[in-house]
Amino acid sequence: MSSNATATTTPASTTMQALVYKGPFSVSIESVPAPRIEHPSDAVVRITSSAICGSDLHMYEGRTAAEPGLRFGHENMGIVESVGDAVSVVKVGDRVVMPFNVACGSCANCQSAKTAFCTQVNHGFAGGAYGYVAMGPYPGGQAERIRVPFADFNCLVLPPGTDNEADFILLADVFPTGYHGCKLSGLQPGESIVVFGCGPVGIMAGYSARLLGAAEIYMVDRVPERLALARNFGAVAIDFSKGDAVRQILDLRRGREVDRGVDAVGYQAVTHDGKTEQPNVVLNALVDLVRPCGGLGIPGLYVPSDPGAPDDDARLGVIKFPFGRFFEKGLSLGCGQANVKSYNRQLRDLIVAGVARPSFIISNEVSLSEAPDAYDKFQKRIDGYSKVILHP
Repeated sequence: MSSNATATTTPASTTMQALVYKGPFSVSIESVPAPRIEHPSDAVVRITSSAICGSDLHMYEGRTAAEPGLRFGHENMGIVESVGDAVSVVKVGDRVVMPFNVACGSCANCQSAKTAFCTQVNHGFAGGAYGYVAMGPYPGGQAERIRVPFADFNCLVLPPGTDNEADFILLADVFPTGYHGCKLSGLQPGESIVVFGCGPVGIMAGYSARLLGAAEIYMVDRVPERLALARNFGAVAIDFSKGDAVRQILDLRRGREVDRGVDAVGYQAVTHDGKTEQPNVVLNALVDLVRPCGGLGIPGLYVPSDPGAPDDDARLGVIKFPFGRFFEKGLSLGCGQANVKSYNRQLRDLIVAGVARPSFIISNEVSLSEAPDAYDKFQKRIDGYSKVILHP
């Protein structure tokens, strides 16, 4: 049998273990049907690593329209177990990592490298993803296996073996997404940049800014452990619980604004007390802090509806924005989910070459069976849980 034929049409078992959403603050490990080849372009991948993302917490907390039964997990890597007859590049036994974007590779957006906005994989919506609300019929990979559609396009082949597993899993989302934030902002070598939010995406944005040649990097958060991570790559850590972040940075720079800004927080941004949600607080700060004709990159998640929003407008995804000031300063703004395939090959090769080691953000590695406890600890920010990798 040739390696690009359907090596096995079903996995060794017809069922598998997977993490299933039950309702707000409740997930469980359950036996579910194992994936199989449904189309000649499919592959089935045995998961070796799957990450819990801050975006998963939005669903876990009931802050989206996610329904019980959804299987989480959009950051996935593993070993190809079977492939369809039309798969010609990816081979059984290959070690692969998948972008969180599910993309067809053929539509106008995919052909323009805008794979986060594929128009063919999610009817009535531009963009698809594994295990995420409203992002198509693609069960997530916090499970023993996952089906990958359009496998030749969506699988990035990695060096064989187990080296750099903790680095490569981050190619599925947070490393390219942080990099994307910098690119959206228009960052050029030698420029200054501020990143709001030192969660995994924010730290990867700051780390990417260093790789891209930023001269000065300011990282804003209120959690000491996160700010310590920012200092690891030479960023200036700004604790906004100690005072207005914009004023702190302007004082450090003797009134000079920064060239670029990244919002890695999104719609659940909070004021300095760390408890009061104000969805526009980071956006307003960026407009104040970035120099005239500078750029803003917004990879932080904003949603069209938020059941838990602090006001009626925000519940509909409507957020007040100082457009007059934005216009007056001639600022530019780029936003949206990362087109992971635009970056993942280059970032993979930086890892292989030893130039990039993004795994320093990983706080915990646990078994799939421990995932419900990991979600609880991650949501409560206890025991150092910040970026968790699951191993089935």
